[in-house]
Amino acid sequence: MASMNVRTAGWLTVFCVVLVWSAVEPYDRLTWWLEVLPALLALGVLAATRHRFPLTPMLYLLVLIHAVILMVGGHYTYALVPPGEWVQHLTGGDRNDYDKLGHLAQGFIPAIAAREILLRNQVLGRGGWLWFIVICICLAVSAFYELIEWWAAMLSQEAAESFLGTQGYVWDTQSDMFWALIGAVSALLLLSRWHDRQLLHLGH
Repeated sequence: MASMNVRTAGWLTVFCVVLVWSAVEPYDRLTWWLEVLPALLALGVLAATRHRFPLTPMLYLLVLIHAVILMVGGHYTYALVPPGEWVQHLTGGDRNDYDKLGHLAQGFIPAIAAREILLRNQVLGRGGWLWFIVICICLAVSAFYELIEWWAAMLSQEAAESFLGTQGYVWDTQSDMFWALIGAVSALLLLSRWHDRQLLHLGH
């Protein structure tokens, strides 16, 4: 119990520190809200389910990593995140690809979340169908987020370009979903066994 409290305190500390830093003079305030809102919603869900449906340490860590990615992107906008610009200069590319890291995470983290929920609720057993359904869920999440980006862009023309992060790339939506697919498959390949060990500690 003590170790869990320490982990929780550490998780909240990292989240709050990055959130406060992100909120101080962001590049565009509306874009910041649009980008950071999913992280704030995730925080609310985790707080509400912490006692009734505690997650594996792996999943809590992955959610935190995804939240940090969102908050960094919200502060700079995805087209202007410095590490992405450094990579752009090194490779001679014509766009900042930090947003692709975000979409990779958009497949990677939901894959483990979907896997955990499906297994713990005994919706599916381990096997090929679990992989198929998890990947389908991740692609659905990615597609729905692309719809949200479209709706937000139509409602706010001012923040459209910085929120969408297309940077003039005509295939941006399709490549975003492809990166989410890569993230989902990678998570299942790399983390399934480790995830299973943590699920055993929760009685699953």
